[in-house]
Amino acid sequence: MPKEHITCLIIGSGPAGYTAAIYAARADLKPVLYTGLTPGGQLTETTEVDNFPGYPKGITGPELMEDLKAQAERFGTHVRFGMITKADLNANPKRFMVDETTEITADTVIISTGASAKWLGLENETRLRMNAGGVSACAVCDGFFFKGQDVAIVGAGDTAAEEATYLSKLCKKVYMIVRRSEMRASKAMQHRVENTPNIEILWNSETEDILGAEAVEGVVVKNNTSGEKRTLNVTGFFVAIGHKPNTDIFKDQLTMDELGYLQVIPGSSKTNIDGVFAVGDCADKTYRQAVTAAGSGCMGALDAERYLASAEIH
Repeated sequence: MPKEHITCLIIGSGPAGYTAAIYAARADLKPVLYTGLTPGGQLTETTEVDNFPGYPKGITGPELMEDLKAQAERFGTHVRFGMITKADLNANPKRFMVDETTEITADTVIISTGASAKWLGLENETRLRMNAGGVSACAVCDGFFFKGQDVAIVGAGDTAAEEATYLSKLCKKVYMIVRRSEMRASKAMQHRVENTPNIEILWNSETEDILGAEAVEGVVVKNNTSGEKRTLNVTGFFVAIGHKPNTDIFKDQLTMDELGYLQVIPGSSKTNIDGVFAVGDCADKTYRQAVTAAGSGCMGALDAERYLASAEIH
């Protein structure tokens, strides 16, 4: 049975993947996009999106992703539910397995597999997160909803320190829950947090439970040195303990940093392998916004189009 050959394969269906698909389809690259296990990516777990341009009244994450999908399909993108489970990027053409069963080949591939937020794993954390009850992994995205309120944030790295500082400008009080007696954040970021009057750092502390039926009403924190418990009267709970890029299947083929983020040539979406492009959160640990992901998706499609034209494959 002959294998299917694709001119432009897009792996992942967040804002980066769908934007890449829109541009690739308009360039007549006949893109095929595999959604992965979570069609629409992280935004499908987000209720209100107020910071994506073009939606003055805001929009829900799932609705935004449906709009992007419809726009990509309007220009001829073939969107398929499925998971790329193996990749041989050094082959010519590049070879892939879909759901461990079907082999396909492609001239170019745009990787937009995203990154998954790390969570504490508490039952109420999951429940309230899925019900849009005030649990979030993105202060920049959701901090606005807690203006003038008291919130808590978990984490000790640069991202946690940066997000705590961001929240301090919007919120009345920010509790920063740090598991150890020191932070991993840079000294400059630590000083910024420590010098912000409305941030209270809870050292040697762990989150034991999140209270609230429909929305966050409090957080139970335990001091892991003394065993003492304390309930924080907060309405928002932010988790900033890191993200894991979904790039495992590309290990030993594509250049990554120590966390697994794909590295691209600055100012482009090009990876270390010709014809392979990385866009969105799988290659971005700094911004991680829907709009920056979408912008990089555009770059990926334009880079793929130029590569095909110069290689005279298409």
